[in-house]
Amino acid sequence: MLPASNRLRRSDDFRRAVRSGRRAARRVVVLHVLAQAGEPGPARVGFVVNKAVGNAVLRNRVHRRLRAVLATRLSDLPAGSLTVVRALPSSAAASYDELAADVDGALTRVLRP
Repeated sequence: MLPASNRLRRSDDFRRAVRSGRRAARRVVVLHVLAQAGEPGPARVGFVVNKAVGNAVLRNRVHRRLRAVLATRLSDLPAGSLTVVRALPSSAAASYDELAADVDGALTRVLRP
């Protein structure tokens, strides 16, 4: 579970991260990261898992898995950054390890200078 201080909740923050952040797409996820220089506070993460992924049970499973993956990678994110993880329809059939590998690959791409 992500701590409350690391959760992205406001739609304006989601919109800013998606529109102004760096983007990296993989087979099962798309990551948007907006690293704000000099922004105090912890890195915040939000998730988008829409109905194209599947029914409510599948969407919740994908959401839980993505949350667990990102919870272990919070220290890799820059302080004050906004991260949006969008699950693609293929994420419904992906295992935890596949989700983790795609998130790692996308993070590596987005965070490199």
